Amino acid sequence: MNLLLIPVGLLYLLISGTLFIFGANFIYLSVRTLRDGRSRLQPPKMTHWPQVTVQLPIYNEMYVAERVIRAAAKLDYPVELLQIQVLDDSTDETRNLVQRTVARLQAQGINIVHQHRSNRSGYKAGALQAGLATASGEFIAIFDADFVPPPEFLRKALPYVQEPDVAFVQTRWGHLNRDYSWLTFLQSLAIDAHFMVEQYARSRAGYWFNFNGTAGIWRREAMLDAGGWTADTLTEDLDLSYRAYLRGWRGQYVRDIVVPAELPVSFSAYRRQQHRWARGSLECAKKLGPQVWRAPIPLSHKFQASLHLGGYSVHLLLFALTLIYPLVAFFTAQYIHLSTLYGLAYLFALTSFAPTLFFISGQQQLGRPWWRLLPKILAISVVGSGLMMNSVRAAWQIVRKRENVFERTAKFGIEQNKQDWTQQRYQLRFDPIVYPELLLGLYSLFAVWLAVNLESWGIAFYALLFGSGLILVALVTIKQTTAVYRSRRARAARQREEQEWAVGTELHGLSEPS
Repeated sequence: MNLLLIPVGLLYLLISGTLFIFGANFIYLSVRTLRDGRSRLQPPKMTHWPQVTVQLPIYNEMYVAERVIRAAAKLDYPVELLQIQVLDDSTDETRNLVQRTVARLQAQGINIVHQHRSNRSGYKAGALQAGLATASGEFIAIFDADFVPPPEFLRKALPYVQEPDVAFVQTRWGHLNRDYSWLTFLQSLAIDAHFMVEQYARSRAGYWFNFNGTAGIWRREAMLDAGGWTADTLTEDLDLSYRAYLRGWRGQYVRDIVVPAELPVSFSAYRRQQHRWARGSLECAKKLGPQVWRAPIPLSHKFQASLHLGGYSVHLLLFALTLIYPLVAFFTAQYIHLSTLYGLAYLFALTSFAPTLFFISGQQQLGRPWWRLLPKILAISVVGSGLMMNSVRAAWQIVRKRENVFERTAKFGIEQNKQDWTQQRYQLRFDPIVYPELLLGLYSLFAVWLAVNLESWGIAFYALLFGSGLILVALVTIKQTTAVYRSRRARAARQREEQEWAVGTELHGLSEPS
């Protein structure tokens, strides 16, 4: 056991120190936003309105496809300057739904086309790249199927991208179903913080930030110069953004323009979304990180870009920390003279409250009473830590060089609080990752018990936080999966009863005398 003393101590300090850097950066971005948050970015005066192509990538989105297509058709922009491409890779009824919707809009004189691919090569990136071949626009606006662009979007956003060195403009995501459930509300808090604080602070400071894949406009010339859309990572938007930066382009972020979107109501869908973002970000860090450090940009920009690309590595660090907590608690109790060494790690751990400040800043910037939301803001840290195994799996797939498969986040057209989604299509299968999550959660609770007995209160607190998060996300996944199963079984039983009743009624009618 004593042979592990020094390695465990050094590993603990290394992990804690790295988490300290990430936490300190959260504080820096939050403070910068609080300082500059009242200033507004003024759009340059528009000299002329250019040709624009609106791309709507769709794949099996029968509940939301028509909504986004109709929203795009209502964009307030000269008809002769606007082209709408519905880039449809669907393999279900969505294809026919899209065909009918597009045909009706074409009959109304709208320049809209339906491009269907029978081969889903490259997934979303492949569909977008294929659309470029027939796009007529100098600028390309992109909206995912779950977004609803407001009519004034193009007129408001285009002025920000007209300067010749601007590659893209990114706008802020809003929420169609923020108050549907505790899950959608927590997601809204996290997304608000990302757009109101992180994206804003990075753009204001001149650091690199990313196009978020939707609710933005790209300059076609910049896209082609950067190499176009590629599918070698699962976050093609982050990949293209950084390749454009490396070619000397820059981005614009405008948080005053808001495009509402539907948040995932299924925890399994939310988990899949986070897995895709985690794997894609880590893939981009591996692919583009060395190029960033070779680029002729300031050291501060390289440092910030590294933290940006490596954001999901925080979950990997938390996983390692969880594994060594029992040993750390044991050594700190056995070797009192090492308390100073481990005490330094406790100092580093103070920045674990930085995400709370980050989320608070997001709500403060929106003018909301953040103090009333504090319990829910604190809950984000619990749920976030519980997803560490999700990111570990993503990293393990990269190590194993497992083939990239773009798995979309299922949306059900949920906008009203009482809508039921459990009987709709696109339900995900039970995710066996809940088993290692439960095991690691129980292991963390063992670390809590050990730390309390050894009076290592700091470790007890964090191990309890991580263990609670792991067990929570596993149980929520199991509960929702069970609810979907029961709901679909009940629906099938009702359909059988209705069919039996219909058959019985028919036979009864036939047996009656005329």
